[in-house]
Amino acid sequence: MEIQVYGKGCLKCHQLAANTEQAIKDSGLEAKVEQITEINKITEKGIMFTPALLIDGKIICQGKIPGVEEIKQALKER
Repeated sequence: MEIQVYGKGCLKCHQLAANTEQAIKDSGLEAKVEQITEINKITEKGIMFTPALLIDGKIICQGKIPGVEEIKQALKER
């Protein structure tokens, strides 16, 4: 499973990464969260608002910080 957090390295981006890591741990999955901060990579994905969470290349959210439970649900659906 490929999980990425796109953002400029702000506090919200770090919070999204932390929530995602907690959701992975709670779900018993083995996956790493890759943080992407390069603006050209962000725009290449069509991301308009940061932070953004992508799971297996699909944008799960952008411009907000979902809670751990919401991320766990998204992980189950993948």
